[in-house]
Amino acid sequence: MSGSGSCVSVLDDDVMEAFAAFSDDGFQMHVDDLRRFLIDRQGTAEEDASDEAELIFQIFRLKKPEFLVTDFNQFLFDTELNPPIKSQVREDMSSPLSHYYIYTGHNSYLTGNQLNSDSCVAPIEKALQDGVKVIELDIWPNSTKDDVDVFHGMTLTSSVKFDDCLKTIKNNAFFASPNCVVITLEDHITPHLQEKAAKMITKTFGDLLFYPESQTTTTFPSPQFLMNRIIISTKLPEECPKSKGKKNKEVKGISKSMKILSNEARCKTDPHYNKSLSLPNDMGCNAKSNEDDQNFLHASKYSQIIAIKAGKPKGGLKEALRIDPNNVRRLSLSEQQLQDASGSYGSDIVRFTQKNILRIYPKGTRVDSSNYNPFIGWMHGAQMVAFNMQGYGRELWQMQGFFRANGGSGYVKKPEFLMKVDSNNNVFNPQENQTVKKTLKVKVYRSCGWRSDFSETHFEAFSPPDFYTRVGIAGVPADKVMKKTKSVQDSWTPVWNEEFSFPLKVPELAVVRIEVHDYDIGTTDDFGGQTCLPVSSLRPGIRSVPLFNFQGIKLDCVKILMKFEFC
Repeated sequence: MSGSGSCVSVLDDDVMEAFAAFSDDGFQMHVDDLRRFLIDRQGTAEEDASDEAELIFQIFRLKKPEFLVTDFNQFLFDTELNPPIKSQVREDMSSPLSHYYIYTGHNSYLTGNQLNSDSCVAPIEKALQDGVKVIELDIWPNSTKDDVDVFHGMTLTSSVKFDDCLKTIKNNAFFASPNCVVITLEDHITPHLQEKAAKMITKTFGDLLFYPESQTTTTFPSPQFLMNRIIISTKLPEECPKSKGKKNKEVKGISKSMKILSNEARCKTDPHYNKSLSLPNDMGCNAKSNEDDQNFLHASKYSQIIAIKAGKPKGGLKEALRIDPNNVRRLSLSEQQLQDASGSYGSDIVRFTQKNILRIYPKGTRVDSSNYNPFIGWMHGAQMVAFNMQGYGRELWQMQGFFRANGGSGYVKKPEFLMKVDSNNNVFNPQENQTVKKTLKVKVYRSCGWRSDFSETHFEAFSPPDFYTRVGIAGVPADKVMKKTKSVQDSWTPVWNEEFSFPLKVPELAVVRIEVHDYDIGTTDDFGGQTCLPVSSLRPGIRSVPLFNFQGIKLDCVKILMKFEFC
């Protein structure tokens, strides 16, 4: 049970009213009284309420037999017994991978900026332990061209061994949840090194690695099917290497649609099987040099481990968004490309993401490892909104809050409206104005624990801080808003008792933003703590909300007593 701090001895009017309403004699609560309170005021399911009430009573009876109003107040302030969101995985995980948002990192090996920071395995380890499920590695030849390194190309960043990155991923892949980890490779290596990379990957992961059954896939497997597995996503190597001669010009024209026969047994039963190349003999590749043949064979081994084929737009966005009913894939767009395309191609993007995977990545000018608004990607159905996990700030807080849903498993199911096709073959249009679906009311009572987490002079040299709370919504543009309470002067245990209403048009994608600051006259207000909570997982009722520091690390003792209500 988390520390309660001195402010739990002060009773709010709503707390006293609730205790009086549900205690049979106005003096103490019994288990059934607490059970009724959990059902009627906290929205707890009837089948769960009895066990939850018994657990709470068992904990408090270690100290005394009665459950008094002060115990009730202490229970409400406990972030472990009364959290604002549940920690269990609660969503169906049996739909195809394209139906889920996946917690995605960008340049996962960097410790800082994109230009000259160090590359090492520590950021990969931290990301996986924090619940990130997509790790990005940029792979390049090392200085002697005989091994594979990971670094940000064309910059001054240091390098780290590819093999070390793979081992770190294996050791931490399922630390936060057993859900599948995707490794996206930005591939800048030769066919020979592709073969070497494939051997490293298969050796490191062994049975954990998922191999696609075919080079053409009509739908992705489900997260449930891929549990405790690791999959590779990158672009396919050139299937038929370029060479001179008229016949090879014909090859070049068909190489992009050619299917690689990755299963040897299947090849040998094919009447067109050519033993020398493991290719159908009518593809025109038999005129290639031995070097080209070897390059192809190296690339073929590399191709066999690619479970999600990837690429960047070629020939215009309309062509890039073309849907192949026989072959799903991943498309990558920069945040700027998505922003530019959203006006004209919004519905096309949504339709593409119903079966295929869309990855959004930070624009190249974000050399400081800052991030962007993730909701633009999510409202268009993009599954992999890639973030710089080493770049702190409000956008990353929103990302962290969004993926607190579904037990922090790193997978959140997309809203149903993004997956629907109506009778006229229309899909959701992100540009259309939506009507309000529900209203969230948030009441901010009080906060405590500050003196335990901060020194006496951290905020003010000669007096206690003047705390205020900012509360608002991050989400689609129509729902985005921030409000704030009054400042409470000279108090380490501020009491606000203020309520705010937030009409929500797309509550499925909304996140509640909560920040506490110390008001300063004439200077920038001091940051105190923050958290973001997914509206889709928010538990109604009076809840104890823990806060996190600027880097997203949970504070030990600071918490806010708040009430959430939907209407």
